[in-house]
Amino acid sequence: DKPEINERCGITGMNPAAKRILSELNFSLQLSARNDGIYDPMIADALEILEKQIEADETLTRCACMEAEKKLLAMQKEAKTYEVLYIGHAHIDMNWMWGWHETVAITLATFRTMLNLMREYPEFCFSQSQASVYQIVEEYDSEMMAEIRQRIREGRWEVTASAWVETDKNMPDTEALLRHIQITREYLHTHWGITPESVKVDFSPDTFGHSRFVPEINMFGGVPYYYHCRGLDGEMVLYRYRAPSGAEVLVYREPYWYNSGVCPDNGTGVFEVEKRSGGMKTSMIVYGVGNHGGGVTRRDVETMLEMRQWPVFPMLRFGTMHEYFMKAEAYRDRLPVVDHELNTIFTGCYSTQSRIKRANRMTEAALLDAERASALVSQRLGAPFAAEVFEKAWQKTLFTHFHDILTGSCVQESREYAMARLSEALAFAQTQQNRAYERWSYAVNTSMFVCDECISRSRAEGAGAGYGLPYYAGVPNPERGAGLMRIFTVFNPSPIARREI
Repeated sequence: DKPEINERCGITGMNPAAKRILSELNFSLQLSARNDGIYDPMIADALEILEKQIEADETLTRCACMEAEKKLLAMQKEAKTYEVLYIGHAHIDMNWMWGWHETVAITLATFRTMLNLMREYPEFCFSQSQASVYQIVEEYDSEMMAEIRQRIREGRWEVTASAWVETDKNMPDTEALLRHIQITREYLHTHWGITPESVKVDFSPDTFGHSRFVPEINMFGGVPYYYHCRGLDGEMVLYRYRAPSGAEVLVYREPYWYNSGVCPDNGTGVFEVEKRSGGMKTSMIVYGVGNHGGGVTRRDVETMLEMRQWPVFPMLRFGTMHEYFMKAEAYRDRLPVVDHELNTIFTGCYSTQSRIKRANRMTEAALLDAERASALVSQRLGAPFAAEVFEKAWQKTLFTHFHDILTGSCVQESREYAMARLSEALAFAQTQQNRAYERWSYAVNTSMFVCDECISRSRAEGAGAGYGLPYYAGVPNPERGAGLMRIFTVFNPSPIARREI
């Protein structure tokens, strides 16, 4: 009985009492099989009651279902040794099939719904990744920001944002992937009061593949837990992902789907998840409709609260992702190790829409060059380092790393918006780099060069500030000197010695 399928097909679902006893019987059969069939006689007694009821009235009445359930109550204690944690979340794609204005609208609408549910259901917990959506709240709805901060303090709104967006894990520069962690933590700490070390989960459900160096990068940034859905063949749910250096993260690979709903399968599936999780009896259900906003539905919450009353079923409760991983730590030594690339899907996304990929690489390189030059000038010459400018430029760049943007699997409007952000970031980088180079140049003593006394024949001043750059491919710079004699200072921003220009 799957409500979402029934609704689409116009099928009326079974009555609650029948759903309850049949789900409990399904669970009981598997529990008995795991205990050499010791519960089979009481299961047979329960089935006999139901069969007689069907023969008599061709339906299952509530009284018959409750009477059959009593035959199973001896299994209740062992049934409750299994646990299901429900992690509500909203999968909000950044500008996937729509523009920025819609991303803002769906984020705020989704969060308002989640906050309303929190007021109505005191036990309900919600988890949300991506620092960019928190910035949307800050910039567009300050009243909502205060409300979310209160839920965070209560422990009911879990922040799983260890990256600016749910980023691609293959194409961004290594330093850029580290900046996802750094910039996100700095932003959340400064604007939301969240302790940087408290966010230990990298939530990457829809990312198309996972570089073997993800564990190295995440452990360097202090993020020991990883959640994903795509990119791993086989049946593992809980495993250890190891980099060539030996750095290792604990990983939960979603066995259902990151947009799943709440249904009895969550409880009857605990045995299969246990087998694929090193014997861990706690399962995790990440639920909530999504993509174009969405999140937890009222039906999800009500269904969970209903199933929680079933005596011969696992213990069900709302929880957080950090809570699950803390429990999983006790099983680490039992888990298999994966020490290879997890890149098995959507390979075409890495070879198409080259313009945005090229722009990203140019911007990343320019930002790193500008930062090195600016830091050196700050240290040696005492010039101010424009930290806020670089932070803003990195935020614009990191946004374009969203797994549906950098890969190009988005609409044209989204790609154009990303190109605009990269262009802005590149302008910041070039401006800061030029300023640093200019300051270095003024610090170089060039008095030994004799300049031409006659300056009236030169038109370089002014025209030298960008005049004639072919196809807009160069970076204009202010003119230095006067007359026909020109002094050039050549900089090497790379970490290795070079002789060529």
